[in-house]
Amino acid sequence: MWTFLIEITIQVMLPIFVLLIAGALLHRKFSFHLATLSKLLTYFFLPVVVFVNISNSQLDGGLLLEIGGFLIIQFVILALLSWGLVKLLNIDRKLAPTFQNSIVLMNSGNFGLPVSQLVFAGNPLGISIQVIVLMFQNLITYTYGVMVSASTRSTGLWSNLAELIKTPIIYALVLGLIFYQMPWELPAFIQTPMQQVSNGFIALALLVLGAQIAYPSLKQFSFIFFVSIFGRLIAAPLIGLVIIWLMGLDGTVAQGLLIASSFPMSRNSALFALEYDNHPEYAAQAVLISTIASCITVTFFIYLSQALF
Repeated sequence: MWTFLIEITIQVMLPIFVLLIAGALLHRKFSFHLATLSKLLTYFFLPVVVFVNISNSQLDGGLLLEIGGFLIIQFVILALLSWGLVKLLNIDRKLAPTFQNSIVLMNSGNFGLPVSQLVFAGNPLGISIQVIVLMFQNLITYTYGVMVSASTRSTGLWSNLAELIKTPIIYALVLGLIFYQMPWELPAFIQTPMQQVSNGFIALALLVLGAQIAYPSLKQFSFIFFVSIFGRLIAAPLIGLVIIWLMGLDGTVAQGLLIASSFPMSRNSALFALEYDNHPEYAAQAVLISTIASCITVTFFIYLSQALF
């Protein structure tokens, strides 16, 4: 167990924190215009990343169906749980979307894939499971996540849907699925810059996230803050474990899904909070703290997955 902790810290966490610290230092030095950077990520980098990931994925139909059932059930439970907590704790209208996204959305990309590659080295099935999880997270992030975040700017469902339709990410999802199904290839002069943009997204996203936490404030560490941390790092994987048992899953599939359920908050929850002005400082700190704490929690659930399955 301690070996996993050390390996994850060195191979996954340290590269992430190098960029976070760089973003914080650069922002303190040059005072970035964070709203502009957020729009650059949301309206350019993110659509390209979504299209590239989905159009280039290698999926097995049977595996997708089995894992898809698990992911849909878990998503519905987490979405209802986070909504119920908003009502129970009487959370502020502007904070509620950030709180909900912090529990439902997870970092399955720049955190999840490296962890899965480490745990399932030599086991392609384990890696494939994480690719499916990543695709599903892309889907709910840029549908559910955007709609929840945009809800503070409007009062009705149709207004929220209109806000979603204005974002290019949904069209990138559709185009990615079309290119995945069809034997089409983009010309090299388009593929090359798209791949370059995709490769640069993680660095830019983490730099922006680091800039968001350049001036941290301890006032964000409230009871609600720690409820969201607990919900993402502890409640989500435990709910995943129950679903795995109820569905009768076992082996690598069960291991991969349990581990994927334990990943920390998605950086996109902080990006959306910045874009829609839904307590962005709270979101950035929640992502940071959950990522730090995940060194311990993810390691535990890796150990638990191997012990149980």
